[in-house]
Amino acid sequence: MKKSPRPRSAANKVVAAPAYKNPALPAEKRVKDLLARMTLAEKAEQMRCVWQDKAKTLVDAQGNFDLAKAQAAFKHGRAIGQVGRPSDAGAPADRPAFGQTARGMAELTNAIQKFFLEQTRLGIPVIFHEECLHGHAAREGTSYPQPIGLGASFNPALVEELFTMAAWEARARGTHQALTPVVDVAREPRWGRVEETYGEDPWLVSRLGIAAVRGFQGDATFQDKKRVIATMKHFVAHGEPEGGQNCAPANISERVLREVFLFTFKETIQKGGAISVMASYNEVDGIPSHANRWLLRDVLRRDWGFKGFIVSDYYAIWELGHRPDTHGHHVAADKKESCVLAVRAGVNIELPDPDCYLHLEELVKKGVLKERELDELVAPMLLWKFKLGLFDDPYVDPTIADRIVGCDAHRQLARRAAREVVTLLKNDGGVLPLDAKKIKTLAVIGPNADRGLLGGYSGVPKHNVTVLEGIRAKLRGSGLKVVHSEGCKITIGGSWQQDLVVPSDPAEDRRQIAEAVAVAQQADVIVLALGENEQTSREAWNLQHLGDRARLDLIGRQNELVAAMVATGKPVIALLFHGRPNAITELSAAVPAILDCWYLGQECGHAVADVLFGDCNPGGKLPISIPRSAGHLPVFYNHKPSARRSARMKAARPSLSVVTSACTTWPASHSSVPRSR
Repeated sequence: MKKSPRPRSAANKVVAAPAYKNPALPAEKRVKDLLARMTLAEKAEQMRCVWQDKAKTLVDAQGNFDLAKAQAAFKHGRAIGQVGRPSDAGAPADRPAFGQTARGMAELTNAIQKFFLEQTRLGIPVIFHEECLHGHAAREGTSYPQPIGLGASFNPALVEELFTMAAWEARARGTHQALTPVVDVAREPRWGRVEETYGEDPWLVSRLGIAAVRGFQGDATFQDKKRVIATMKHFVAHGEPEGGQNCAPANISERVLREVFLFTFKETIQKGGAISVMASYNEVDGIPSHANRWLLRDVLRRDWGFKGFIVSDYYAIWELGHRPDTHGHHVAADKKESCVLAVRAGVNIELPDPDCYLHLEELVKKGVLKERELDELVAPMLLWKFKLGLFDDPYVDPTIADRIVGCDAHRQLARRAAREVVTLLKNDGGVLPLDAKKIKTLAVIGPNADRGLLGGYSGVPKHNVTVLEGIRAKLRGSGLKVVHSEGCKITIGGSWQQDLVVPSDPAEDRRQIAEAVAVAQQADVIVLALGENEQTSREAWNLQHLGDRARLDLIGRQNELVAAMVATGKPVIALLFHGRPNAITELSAAVPAILDCWYLGQECGHAVADVLFGDCNPGGKLPISIPRSAGHLPVFYNHKPSARRSARMKAARPSLSVVTSACTTWPASHSSVPRSR
């Protein structure tokens, strides 16, 4: 797509372009020139975003750019700072990942960008942001293991390689900013967002966070159009909410805050170079993060020297007052007061749609806010628009997007990563690895045996291989028979998007267990896929869409299924798929072999089969402690000496009674399993 021609006067003479349009000038000088030309309204517009509103302002029902809508919504040369998640344009409300193809999104972002460059007064481009938690969460994007699984890899080089891949797939489609990575330290396993973290150890989280930022941003020159801005979240202490409830207060001391929770952000900003930070929903010491001047200005900017920009979490500025469908902090009387608190705390832009920041101009005109306060917040966002090259070369090639998104090379990388995540917890009697030559029939049983298991913030990858499919593919042509039964359900349905959690029916579960026993009796070995699903461990983002838990036991009749499989007398290998650690005392006492898989991504089935049959070593280590029950909480390894005095609490220490340190029966060609913590 061609750049806009230089402006001409009435006499058809070339008019000198303003300084901010001169690519030869330093970005800082271009920002200063542009900011001086902007009206108050134009500055306020740069602090706003459209996401769901793009259906009314930018795209038609099919998700294509709608010029008439855009011209009506952005009259008189108006603009906007960001456009959220163009990948979901045209998708059904309950299935946002079924939106744009790679090519379609590239074409859409080009069209939207062209409009803002050519049909607004100053031609300020937009930033497109997307979710990229474990790959671009979009249609066709490659999906690799959830961060809690990547934490089990203990491999920063792998994490950097994966996020380099994710950045390229996202940028090829027009993305500029990823709302990732999560560097929260997970100290509360009842919390539904544990899967989004790298675990409980601040050092591990910080090293993998740095690697993720480097993967996303590279050297932050963005010249090759293969990188995006990384957004560190959630700032701060989101990972130990009161009672395990998402967004609840973090009741911790300043010493713990600095040593555990602030540490990971400081490291990834100062050593990784993260450009953006997202404030957290929760409050710390009675002050919500989006209104916390000490946190966002004193610590982040003054003490650490952060020069980037802060984005709000979705609707979080509104929640400084009261948001009826979920909750509120009640520190603001209305949305105007919420706006003032967030601006003074230093939140540069409100996501995802225009809301509290709609009052910016009014508040400045009334003298409640100063225009220079807006200048301070707008300048760093303009700076990175210049550094991203959006004023000079903003468009992407849809052919490249179509070629590289979900390509075979990225698929192989996802499979290699999944292999490194699988963690051996137990292998009594050398059950693993399996020898296909010694088995005639293999039973693959369980509610997670033939289910796509990607976890939260996932797209719809071109491939999504279940455990059953991966094992059958591995054994195709071997003569080994594979039989299958679901055994029981975890919940009815169970997708991330399904709000209502419907428990399985006990009578139907027990009927399925009896059916599974009949199937398993045909087999020589049983592979049992258990754990949770994407509905039972997820972000609880409103009162209907919940994902936090009070208990950590295996849900439903899964322990009954385990007992029934063990009673057949066949060797049982348990595979655990989940976003948080589950209490598995009964399971660990009953079965000889356990592999923790977390969520392995789109190549799940292939990776599991590779490990089961000894083609690769289960090299993962535990990134988070495994409690015996919710009653033993809190459970994390780096506790104070006085915190684990009684025998009851010492018994709850994870890994000691469940994890074996090595598997001596693995083929000699493979390294031994690293010691699990």
